[in-house]
Amino acid sequence: MAEPRTAPARFPVTVDVVALTVRDGTLNVLLITRLIDPFRGQPALPGGFVLAGEELLDAAGRELAEETGVGHLPGHLEQLGSYGPKGRDPRGDVLTVAHLLLAPDFPVLAAGSDAAHAAWYPVRKVMNGEVKLAFDHERILRDALERAKAKLEYSPLGAAFCGKEFTIAQLRAVYEAVWGTRLDPRNFHRKATGTPDFLEDTGRMTAGDAGRPAALYRLAEAARPAAGQPARAVLNPPLMRPRD
Repeated sequence: MAEPRTAPARFPVTVDVVALTVRDGTLNVLLITRLIDPFRGQPALPGGFVLAGEELLDAAGRELAEETGVGHLPGHLEQLGSYGPKGRDPRGDVLTVAHLLLAPDFPVLAAGSDAAHAAWYPVRKVMNGEVKLAFDHERILRDALERAKAKLEYSPLGAAFCGKEFTIAQLRAVYEAVWGTRLDPRNFHRKATGTPDFLEDTGRMTAGDAGRPAALYRLAEAARPAAGQPARAVLNPPLMRPRD
C-alpha cells in the first residue's frame, strides 16, 4: 500500500533590502519606519511581499522604490540569502529573500507604501543596540555586513560606493568605513593602482581635501559588472582587511 503524499508547504515570500552607503566617512544603512503592524513604529529594512509572477530582484527594486522614493537603483544589487519561514514573523510562516545593495550616497526622496519614514542610519547605531530593528532584520544586516566586507577583499565592488569617477582617497574611505579600520594611504594607493584591470586613470584632476590636485580614477572595463553579471576582474592579490 502506497504511503500518503505529504502536501507541499505554502507560505508567503517577501524580499528585504540591505542598502549600504558611506556618508561622511561612516557606513550607513537605509531603514524605514513601519506604518503598520506587526512592529508598527519600529525601524526595519525596506521590503515587502513578492507579487505573483514577479522576479525576486524586480521585487526588491520595486519595494525599495515604493518605500523610499528611489526610482533608479544606483550601485550593485545582489541576492544575499533566504531566512525562515518559521519563527521570524508573528503573522505566521513567511520566507524572506534578502538582497544587498552597495551604492553611492543617494537622497531618500519620500517614504511610501507601508513606511511612515525612510532615512539613512549609521550602522554602528544598530550594532550597539541604539536602534532596534523589527523582525530578524538585525541578523540579516549582520550577514550583509560580512558579505560586504568580504566583497571588498576580492572584488572591485568597493567602487560601487563611489560615483563614476573618484579619487584614491575617496575609495580608501569606503574600505575604511566598511571594514571599520584605518588603512595606510601609501600602501592602499599602491595596491589599488597596481592591481591589473581594476582602475584606470581618467587623466583628469580634482582638488584634494587639502587643496592639492588629486587624480580621478574610474573602474576599468573588466571590473564593471554588466547586465546582472559579475565583473570579469577580481583583485589578485586581494586587498585584505586587517585581522585582529
